[in-house]
Amino acid sequence: MSNPVQDPVRLRAGQEPLFKAGATGSLWRVLDGTVRLDRESGPSRLPVLIALPGDLVGIESLCDQPYQFTASAFTDCRLARVPVTSEAEREALLREALFQQQMRTQDMATLRTGNVLSRLACLLQLLGLPWQGPQAADGPSADALRSALPALRELAQMVDAKAETVCRGLAQLLPPRSRKSGPVRLNPVPKVSPVEFAPWVSARGAMA
Repeated sequence: MSNPVQDPVRLRAGQEPLFKAGATGSLWRVLDGTVRLDRESGPSRLPVLIALPGDLVGIESLCDQPYQFTASAFTDCRLARVPVTSEAEREALLREALFQQQMRTQDMATLRTGNVLSRLACLLQLLGLPWQGPQAADGPSADALRSALPALRELAQMVDAKAETVCRGLAQLLPPRSRKSGPVRLNPVPKVSPVEFAPWVSARGAMA
């Protein structure tokens, strides 16, 4: 991340994408928040990768190629253009992009395998949300945590599950809201154990 960045841009979830597949443009770096990279097929879109703070987006521009995927905000985010002023900088950024691609590919594989609860736990971990443990506060803090989540439909697309299943999973993983509009009966979802989740955390730590 030694390269300077320019022109910060703020994106809100649900707004127009940063760029669309087939367009040409700059290399970007995520400053905060998360970006989803989608393959579009007619009116539908399929999430292919997720970009986290510090990640490069639009790496095709390093090879003077059009963007392969459409980039939009998964959560509210801020990005900046990364200037490439020399061949040495281009080569360094290409190396960075290669290792980044390996890590994010592993992340997406984890988000698409195993039971839905473990997939959701991994996604919350990627988003940096305190989904369990001492940081998972009750009351207003729990409401703020839920408000920071993407829309239910977006979460369901990312973990390749039905929205109803994701809703039930979040009810198990997240602390309860401070207020409830009424009793809701949900079918139980198998709990994810710390033992089951630990290998994923260890693998990420080893690659960081």
